[in-house]
Amino acid sequence: MKKTMKKLFALGLSMTMLLSLTACGNSAAEPATQETATEEAPAETPEEAPAEDAAETETPAEDGAASDLNASITLWTYPIGNWGDSATVDSLIASFNAKYPGVTVAVEYLDYTNGDDQVNTAIEGGQAPDIVMEGPERLVANWGARGLMVDLAELFATEAGGEIYDSVESACKSTDGAYYEYPLCMVAHCMAINQTMFEAADAMQYLDLETHTWTTDDFLKAVQAVYDSGQQNVAAVYCSGQGGDQGTRALINNLYSSTFTNADHTEYTANTPENIKALETLYAQDGINFDASINGGEEITLFRNGTLAMSLCWNAAQQTNTDNGEAGKTNNGDTIIPMLFPSDDGKTELCGGIWGFGIFDNGDQAKIDAAKTFIDFICNDPDQVNESVKASTYFPVRPTLTGIYDGTDTAEVMNTFSTHFMPSMGDYYQVVPGWAEARTEWWNMLQRVGTGGDVATEVETFVTNANAAAAQ
Repeated sequence: MKKTMKKLFALGLSMTMLLSLTACGNSAAEPATQETATEEAPAETPEEAPAEDAAETETPAEDGAASDLNASITLWTYPIGNWGDSATVDSLIASFNAKYPGVTVAVEYLDYTNGDDQVNTAIEGGQAPDIVMEGPERLVANWGARGLMVDLAELFATEAGGEIYDSVESACKSTDGAYYEYPLCMVAHCMAINQTMFEAADAMQYLDLETHTWTTDDFLKAVQAVYDSGQQNVAAVYCSGQGGDQGTRALINNLYSSTFTNADHTEYTANTPENIKALETLYAQDGINFDASINGGEEITLFRNGTLAMSLCWNAAQQTNTDNGEAGKTNNGDTIIPMLFPSDDGKTELCGGIWGFGIFDNGDQAKIDAAKTFIDFICNDPDQVNESVKASTYFPVRPTLTGIYDGTDTAEVMNTFSTHFMPSMGDYYQVVPGWAEARTEWWNMLQRVGTGGDVATEVETFVTNANAAAAQ
């Protein structure tokens, strides 16, 4: 009966979806979702240039040399908040050109459906962009690990670079010691509930609204209460692809306090008794359905239109989103409450997103210098950086940058996330080798569990295949 119901649910959801949002993380969603990757054929690695003496390393142009800097560079950006909006990016580039008029910046806007294919095609054709804005899983663990990127260590050696949170800095550093990303912003991904539905089910008693937390037991009681009230589709373990998969990983890893990788980021460790128990619990729970017809962005659509009572693919950008109506409301006006994922030990570890810039080594030093100068201006210039972060709709990677959203319509919401969610950002493990393949293995595993596969067997298959990819 359970298996049949899940199949019917998947069919019903595919009929109700009328619009689609970007994956969670990059509406980010991904940044909202910002996390989507495709299996990639290794590109040829350019010959290594002779190592430069540290004293001879080029640094971003000084103010006095701004007029002497001349180059045309390309910036390709994934939809990280308003960094996917041409009017916003044009304004940021205009600010840069006011100081560096000799640098022309052409922009290409990527999405999380075809963006990776576009970049990889450009790489293979010898036409890689000069700058890409994305996260460490692509810039560091993928293109950087393949020897395609420029080391940005000199930017970390600046005063501003030295202020970056240690955990963020480490995520931008490759195993070879090089820095292939210079970060601008970050966010902690969370979940959310429909307050109206929870109140109708008398399920608000299971939430701590002051801290936005709940225990695993209370989470399950709340789901059951909402289901018993007549809302059969409480939550979806979406698994049509990898979009928004940080939500399913966080839910499963937190329910019984387990891990996805080891601390050294060299091995996938999802085959623990705790994770197996979490998957078995979710599969057995009324109101929670494994749905192979949707991804994270589509789950958000269903949550906003009232089909689902909660979302596993949420963050500050989603909470402040006004595309379909008032911020913090569903399409029909129900209040949305962001929540940390439930945990059995009272300590939730949220998956985080870190976004910044990497430079492809296209063999043209003038372009590389101009690209470094652009990144330094956007991320470090004291008169510019707040606007650069604000454009992301996320949070700064430096604790010295404060008050970014003061005086804006989103100030209260951003303060809530800064106070209650960002401190719970957990280990950034998305830099384990074989990450693209592991993500594919993850949603394939969820699909098999959702159709009745033995959980222990399916999780073991995931780990075996993911670690095989990591070892290549």
